[in-house]
Amino acid sequence: MMIKFLFLLLLTPFISFSQLQIDEFFSDNMVLQRNHPINFRGRALPGKRVTIKFLNKEQTTLTGIDSTWVIEFPPQKASTLPSKVIIRSENDSTYLNNLLIGDIWLCTGQSNMEWPFSKDKFYREEINITDQPLIRFYNPVYAGKGIYGIPFSDSIMKKMNTEDFYQGNWEQCDSNTVKNMSAIGYYFAKELTRKESIPIGLINLSIGGAPLETFISRKALSSDSLFSRKIKGNWLYNHELPAWSRERGFQNSTVEKANVQPDGPNHPYKPGFAYEAGILPIKHYPIAGVILYQGETNSLEMSRVLEYRSLMNLMINDYRNTFNQPALPFYWVQLSSIDTTNYGSTYWPLFRDEQRKLSDEVKYGGMAVSSDIGARNDVHPRDKKTVGERLSKLALHFHYGHRDIEYSGPKPTHVKYKKGKVILRFKHALKGLQTSDGKGLRGFSVDGINEVQALIINKKIIVSVNFKPEYIYYGWKPFSDGNLVNSEKLPASTFKVKIK
Repeated sequence: MMIKFLFLLLLTPFISFSQLQIDEFFSDNMVLQRNHPINFRGRALPGKRVTIKFLNKEQTTLTGIDSTWVIEFPPQKASTLPSKVIIRSENDSTYLNNLLIGDIWLCTGQSNMEWPFSKDKFYREEINITDQPLIRFYNPVYAGKGIYGIPFSDSIMKKMNTEDFYQGNWEQCDSNTVKNMSAIGYYFAKELTRKESIPIGLINLSIGGAPLETFISRKALSSDSLFSRKIKGNWLYNHELPAWSRERGFQNSTVEKANVQPDGPNHPYKPGFAYEAGILPIKHYPIAGVILYQGETNSLEMSRVLEYRSLMNLMINDYRNTFNQPALPFYWVQLSSIDTTNYGSTYWPLFRDEQRKLSDEVKYGGMAVSSDIGARNDVHPRDKKTVGERLSKLALHFHYGHRDIEYSGPKPTHVKYKKGKVILRFKHALKGLQTSDGKGLRGFSVDGINEVQALIINKKIIVSVNFKPEYIYYGWKPFSDGNLVNSEKLPASTFKVKIK
C-alpha cells in the first residue's frame, strides 16, 4: 500500500502535502451559471477527501488518481444574494466569497470588443453610475497584449502557452474595475441587468488584431475540408491564413523562434491557440451565450472575405459542441464603416453583406449593425454604448423572451422591377420606414458605385431606373452614409439583393 502511495506522489510532484487547489477560473466575485448543474473542480493529493459547503449544503468526494476532483451541486435559480463557498481537505481549506448566481456571457473577438470602457465616447457621463454590483467580469490580461512591431521578450514567451496565456480574476463592477473592461460588454450587461434584474457575468477573451482562426479549435479546423489547410505546417508561412496576422506574428518573432516548432511559434494569432488557452479551460462551465465583434483582420483579402461566412458557421458549431449546448445563443457585430484613405477597407461592403447573410442562416443567432456609427478614419469607433445596447436587444428578444423589443433594422424581403421602378419591401418595419437624420434617403445604388435617388412610399422604397438592373445595393461603400432606419431608429444593414 505504501509503495502505491509513493508512486501516486511521483505522478503529482507539483502538489504539496498541504496544498488544495480549485480551478483558476473560480475566484471571489464570480457569477455561477443559473439553471445548470454547478461543478466545482480542482486538484489535491490522490485519495484525499474534499468537502464543499455551498448554499448550506455539503458534498464530499475523493480525489482521483490523476489528482483531480469534481463536486457537482444541482441547478439553481438566479440569486442576487452573495454566497460563500468553503472547500476543505483534511487540514487545508480555501474560500470563495461574494458569489452570485445568474447568466454568464462570453465576449470575444478583436480590439473593438476588447476596447476598454475608459476610452468609450460616453465614459465621462457614465462613469459615476458604474457601481453595478450585479455585473461581474472575468477580464484576464493576455500575454503579449499591446506589443506590436517588435519581438516578444523572453518573459512574454514563457507565458505564451495555453496554461499561462490568460491571467486574471473575477471582479465586481465599479468605477475603478470597469475602466479596463470591454465597453461593449459593460453596456450589454447593463441593459440585461436593467431588464432582467439578475446577475450578469462577462468573460472577456477578446484579443486585439486576432483572426477568427485563433478562436476556433484545431480539431474543428482539421475536420472541415474547406479549412483543414489552415493548420498545415508553420502558420507564419501558411497563405490560407490572413496575411496581416501572419505579418504581425513575424514581427513578434525572431528567426530562431519563428521556426522553433513545425507548426510555428505560439502566438495570440496562431490557429486554435486562443481557443485552447481560453475556451478549453472553461468548457465544463455552462454559459448563457456568446457575443462577438471580429472581422477587421479577416476582411483585408478577397479570399478571406469569401470564406468568412463558412468559417463563422464552423466557429459557432464548435462552441456549441464544446459547451455541449446545441442552442447556445451567438450574436455578433457587423463591421462598422471606415474610409479607405488610411485603412484597407475596400472589401468591407462585401464583408458586411456576408455577415448579413450569416444572420439569416444561424439558428439562435443574430447580428447588430454598426455601420451608421463608424469613424471615417479610425478602425475603432468610440461609440461602444450603441453597439452594446443593440447586442442586448438581440439577447433580450430571443434569449430572455421580450418579444416586444425590436432587435433589427429593416431587412429587404421582396425586391422586384416593375415599369421603370425597383420596389423594395422590408420586414422589421411594421411601423414604417424613415431616415435617421430626417433628410432624403441615401445609400442606394444599382451598380454598387453610383448613388441613385430612392423614396419611401407606403412602407416601401421605390427606386426609379431607366433599365432593369440585376441587383440593388445599399450601403455599398467602405464608409457608408446610408440613413435608412425603422421606427425604433435601428439601421438597415449593407445589402446586395438580386432583383426579380
